[in-house]
Amino acid sequence: MANNNCRLIVIDGLDGSGKATQSKLLAERLNEKGFKSRTISFPDYESDSSALVKMYLSGRLGSNPDDVNAYAASSFYAVDRVASYINTWRKYYEEYDYIIADRYTTSNIIHQMAKVPEPERQSYIDWLFDFEYNRLELPAPDMVVFLDVDPVISQKLIFGRYQGDESKKDIHERDFAYLMRCRDSAVYAIENLGWVRIDCTCNGEIRSIEDIGSDIFSLVADNS
Repeated sequence: MANNNCRLIVIDGLDGSGKATQSKLLAERLNEKGFKSRTISFPDYESDSSALVKMYLSGRLGSNPDDVNAYAASSFYAVDRVASYINTWRKYYEEYDYIIADRYTTSNIIHQMAKVPEPERQSYIDWLFDFEYNRLELPAPDMVVFLDVDPVISQKLIFGRYQGDESKKDIHERDFAYLMRCRDSAVYAIENLGWVRIDCTCNGEIRSIEDIGSDIFSLVADNS
């Protein structure tokens, strides 16, 4: 039996928003407070289970995100998650207080729901939650934290990450109009699914890692 006291906290956001950094920092701060915490990250690029995700993001299934419909692309990511869960982190539920996920099912809502017509958003979410949480038996998150970075700023961060080499961007990262649609999907989720938004910018600049991390830690601590 899984430890019912273990909490799954998801850190999500657009590309370049600092998800990996903040997930690691949150786990470190929780451990410092005496909790047993660890991070997980998706997609699991070290595993064969991410093969279809890699094909999709590299453009081998189409050069534009919309070339693969929301349901097909969502299944690529979901299969990667369930393989990781079965092989690796299912056992953590028996021994940890917190599991911090750098992206999760929530990323399908951000990136794949952007392909779905607005009137069909809720039906897509219903399908996704049934598929991943019921059919695949993945645990549902206890909290979702969305790191909100203006897409213009996130593009600058991605540009710096790749040192200006546009060829290194995946099909999501190089389509600015698509990223704007993704942010719209996230706003919908914040308003309708109870996600918590953390504003990561101030006066047009990215806030410090430490300040953003303090906001996230306070949020998690206050809701534990």
